[in-house]
This record gives sequence, C-alpha cells and structure tokens, in this order.
Amino acid sequence: MSRYQQVVSNSQSGVSMNHLRLLLLAAALAALAALGACQPKTAATAGDVSPPVATVDGTPISRDFYEFYIKGISGKTSAELTPEQRSLALDNLIRARLVAEEAAKEGLDKSADTAALLELSRLNVLQQAVSDRYLKDRKASEQELRAEYETQLGSQPKQEYHARHILVATEPFAEKIVTRLGKGEKFDELAKRESMDPSKSNGGDLGWFTPDRMVPQFSGAVMALKPGEYTHKPVQTQFGWHVIQLLDTRELTPPPFEQVRQRLEQIVQNKKFHGYADELMRSARIQRFLDKAPSGQAAGNAGGAAAPGAATPAAPAPSPTPRQN
Repeated sequence: MSRYQQVVSNSQSGVSMNHLRLLLLAAALAALAALGACQPKTAATAGDVSPPVATVDGTPISRDFYEFYIKGISGKTSAELTPEQRSLALDNLIRARLVAEEAAKEGLDKSADTAALLELSRLNVLQQAVSDRYLKDRKASEQELRAEYETQLGSQPKQEYHARHILVATEPFAEKIVTRLGKGEKFDELAKRESMDPSKSNGGDLGWFTPDRMVPQFSGAVMALKPGEYTHKPVQTQFGWHVIQLLDTRELTPPPFEQVRQRLEQIVQNKKFHGYADELMRSARIQRFLDKAPSGQAAGNAGGAAAPGAATPAAPAPSPTPRQN
C-alpha cells in the first residue's frame, strides 16, 4: 500500500464493511442478552413471525434472526454455506442465547459496564442504519470524487526519506557515538552493537518514511540533513538520544485516480453524512457539563488535588520507528 493509499484509507470516518459485520454480530448478541432479561419468550425480535430454527428452553430462535446472524458474520445467506457451517452457526447462536440468559439471571445485564456496551452497540447500529438511508440517494458524483482526489493530493507529503539511526539512553553516550563515527567506524556496525532500538538488527535502518510518521524532533533532524550526512549533535526524543543518518530521499508518487476511486467514494460519503450529523447537532438543544465541577469542588479539580510536583501525563507520541504497512 502506498503512502497516499494509506492516508486515504485512514481518512475514512465511517464504518467499514468488516466493522459493520462486527457491529451486526454485536447487535445480534446484544439482542439475545436483552431477550433473556426483557422480552417475553415468544419471539426473538419484535414483529418476527418467521418459523423457528431452534428453541432454547421454550424460546424460539427464528429463521429471520438466524439469517440476520449469518449475514452479519459471513456476508452470505445460510443457503450459501455448507451444512456443517450452518449447523455450527446455529450451535453458536444457541450457546450465545444460553450464556446471555444466564447473564440476565445473574443480573449482569444491569451492571454499568455491560449496560454501556449494549448502549454503544445500539448507537453504532442505529447510526449505520441512518447513514445507509441518508446516503442511498446521495452517491458521490465524478466532480466530487475528482475534487476530493485533489484535496488529498494537496495535503500529502511530497517527499519520502530513507534513514537509519542509533538510539541510546544518554546524551554523553550519544556524543561518544558521534565521535566514533568521526573516527571512521561504520554506522551500521555501531547500530548493531550499541543501539537499543529494534532496528539495530538491520544496522539501524528505518526504511522509507514520510515526516509525519515520526516524532517532530526526529523528522526535523532528518529533513535538515543531506543524503550521506548524519547528525553531529544528538537528537533527543521521549525514547532517548538518537544519532541519525540520512541515506536518500525520493519524490512521493501518488497513485492514479482510478486506483483509489473506491476509497475516495467512501471519504466523500463519510463527509456528507458527517455534515448531516452536524446539522442535527446544530438543531438540537445541547448542554455540556464535561468540565463543570460537581457541587463543592473547584473547576479543574473534580478528581481531587494532585500530588506536589505531579505532572499531567503526555499523550502518546508516534514511534521513532516507522509503522509497517
């Protein structure tokens, strides 16, 4: 996958088909759990009058519910599965029904965490249902796709870098590495012996990457080098001290429009639905209390006073080693 394809893919804010199938499965199992606690033992879902494929302690598992489950986990109908697969799927539903009923008997469906998970599942499935309905007659036009393609091109890095590094724990040790390089020791050999980064097995080679895949201090140092040069002043990041060598650079060539058309369609559709959701938010009466302290507590200190000298934890930063595609 090219860098452009990766970013286009990551730009998708909607629910992918694989994710949707997981949500459908979660909804099916959530329905089973809710059934054991709340529904009369006459049907699997409200209004479902299809014949049963099994009963569990007198409660039917309907044909329609079974087919919905099969579609959610496989994308197929039961007729497209082998007899063994159909039987295994039914066994799984029966097992899920029994476990869900046991959970309801023990009151687990009333616990805060379980109730929250069931509610999140419900929200996700309903959001997808509204999205499908809203976007049904709002397909992305060719003009919209071309415009999105240009937008993506304009926001992406134009150059990739090939570099290697030696990561050590202290600045004095990093300075000694620089001195040893100056005396003619080979970079890759030093990396294998002294670096504490996993890339040491490759002589510190990080492969090709774009600047946004590295922490800012690392990227800035790389972009300031010319091919063949290394940093004579060690570079500090939250991972330690780096001595970095730039091996080469190359222009980042984006894929042709047709190659990423499907991803562009998803991005455009997701933006349309996001706009629709924004309209709902604008028309709703919303009150926010997230940063409002409970009565009797000062704002910003709802969780109690921090210990002297305690610092707010920093957000996780990208790894100095490029992510693998």
